[in-house]
Amino acid sequence: MSIFASIPSAPPDAILGLTEAFNKDSAPNKINLGVGVYKDKSGETPILESVKTAEARILAATVSKSYMPIGGSPVYRQAVQEMLFGKDHPVLREDRARTAHTPGGTGGLRVGADFLKKQYPNATVWTSTPTWANHKGIFSAAGFQLADYRYYDPATKGLNEEAMLEDLASVPAGDIVLLHVCCHNPTGVDPSPAMWTEIGKLAAEKGWLPFLDFAYQGFGAGVNEDRAGLLEIAGACRELVVASSFSKNFGLYQDRTGALTLVGDHADIAEKAFSNVEIAIRTNYSNPPAHGGLIVETILADDSLTDTWLKELEGMRNRIAAVRNDFVDRLSAKGVDRDFSFIKQQNGMFSFSGLSDEHVAALRDRFSIYIVKGGRINVAGITPSNIDYLCDAVATVLA
Repeated sequence: MSIFASIPSAPPDAILGLTEAFNKDSAPNKINLGVGVYKDKSGETPILESVKTAEARILAATVSKSYMPIGGSPVYRQAVQEMLFGKDHPVLREDRARTAHTPGGTGGLRVGADFLKKQYPNATVWTSTPTWANHKGIFSAAGFQLADYRYYDPATKGLNEEAMLEDLASVPAGDIVLLHVCCHNPTGVDPSPAMWTEIGKLAAEKGWLPFLDFAYQGFGAGVNEDRAGLLEIAGACRELVVASSFSKNFGLYQDRTGALTLVGDHADIAEKAFSNVEIAIRTNYSNPPAHGGLIVETILADDSLTDTWLKELEGMRNRIAAVRNDFVDRLSAKGVDRDFSFIKQQNGMFSFSGLSDEHVAALRDRFSIYIVKGGRINVAGITPSNIDYLCDAVATVLA
């Protein structure tokens, strides 16, 4: 008798399941706009030249495959903190930050969730409406109760500022609020600098803990510019948690390279709290994988490699912006009687396209174009070879 026979099949992941369906589709013109990876104009996810150079250096210099420290390489951890805050930020001068190298940004979110659930078992985690689908899965799996704060306004295709602030003002002290620092996934809509100031004020006044998801630094306006929201929160709140990722900005998707950074009121508080983060790591995966972290620290420790990487990152960012403009302009040129100009104003790889679930289903069934339910598209998946087919299909299902 099978022990596992009574276990039902789990539903497919909303995004990864879409990719599985795409891979099984034999249509020659199929397009995958669901999975969140950068694509160049040829439709490939490239390895950056800065990464290749760093890997060659690492291969030549590596003499051991021994375990990494629980929190990862000290050089990597410092590089992460300087990426997040800048080299001379008060958080770093006062030694109030502690960082762990985690398996991707997802690993950082889960380690942070496990740590916080143990320390604050009765807290509720608040997420934006909408948010990345896996956010709810991660924090639910850690045992948290979830609540939503209003964020996106379907009518204006922008941020619902008044409703968002109203909801954040109602969050009880001791609860946890998950915020996207930039390039909001799935909407592409970010708070303005003035909104970040108000969010920081509310966090400080109400006493809830900001948990910042910073997965796309450099994909919005630039590495320095994209940290503006984080700096506003850090200026208003003495304590916060940040999950960050190098999957997108370094193209290290399969190397699972991210971090969890905890900021405490004082250095000794941060140190004590972080010792509990290390326990969460030890009981989860024990030690981080080395390769991706070594790539990041090698690039950021060398001025020439850093310059090369920043130029490559700028190229990815500029391509995404150009694709947004081209997509909107071509839809208009094809006679689509709907205003899609809001897509030009969004940030990062993702866009809430305004397409309904019925449109999404029609694009999949009639044209083999795969888009996440809710209408989120990965703009980077649009290429010179598929954009006309895509725009023709969208025009057809909207007609």
